[in-house]
Amino acid sequence: MNQLLMRRAIEGFLAEDLGRGDITSTAVVAEDSWATGRFVCKDQGVLAGLPAARMVFALLDGAVEFTPLLAEGAPLRPGQALATVRGPARAILAGERLALNLLQRASGVASLAAQAVAAVQGHKAKILDTRKTTPGLRWLEKYAARVGGAVNHRFGLDDAVLIKDNHLALAGGVGPALARAKAAVGPMVVIEVEVESLEQLAQALEAGAGVIMLDNMPAALMAQAVKLCAGRAVLEASGGLDLARLAEVAATGVDYISMGWLTSGAKPLDIGLDLEPAASGGPARS
Repeated sequence: MNQLLMRRAIEGFLAEDLGRGDITSTAVVAEDSWATGRFVCKDQGVLAGLPAARMVFALLDGAVEFTPLLAEGAPLRPGQALATVRGPARAILAGERLALNLLQRASGVASLAAQAVAAVQGHKAKILDTRKTTPGLRWLEKYAARVGGAVNHRFGLDDAVLIKDNHLALAGGVGPALARAKAAVGPMVVIEVEVESLEQLAQALEAGAGVIMLDNMPAALMAQAVKLCAGRAVLEASGGLDLARLAEVAATGVDYISMGWLTSGAKPLDIGLDLEPAASGGPARS
């Protein structure tokens, strides 16, 4: 987890949610009230997002104690407690929704990633996430994908060169695009090119591509591409893939399978927080 990105994001999320303050809690709950509670999962899945939930409360009030009961990546079952919280009641109420949102989202992505990884067991293919993430939550969703067992693709446009169909159209084809990329970046920058046919694959291999994305190919065509490549480049399958197709695609022999669906198709896990009054642990600290 990138701590700087996480902190900056959560500070923004808190500002968005709190505005000028939690007027309900201020009106209803005494300033010196303390509370304790448990985060409980109502679904089955994989736990992720505890560091983010902890930071929510830490930024609101240093007196709030957030205690995980399980480790990141732990399997979850309905009714299972995953963390406790104790501290000034107003601070807990102010962070409750954001902490739950982040836990639910991260656990949903981790759970789907774990299912995808399980679907390709027995094959060499590894599951990759993509940049098709929720704006503002890429740091969380890519972290959650790793917790679920997937591998991160590039985090942003500055990580690696990925020449896609629109680049090819503007650059004049696979060969010219790869030549320009190699001339523009240093030898330590990964260069990947997307192809849609065996003809383009042959051009990419001739031009010395190290990583080639097989975009929206049927499994039978992917298998031919693997034979044609014969280990000369790393092959990544991509394009409209979900759990139902993973085993078939992995069986072709590709090295990676990238899935925007890991984030776009992830359903947040149902996690709740129930609070009750607690004895004060001392004056609240900021």
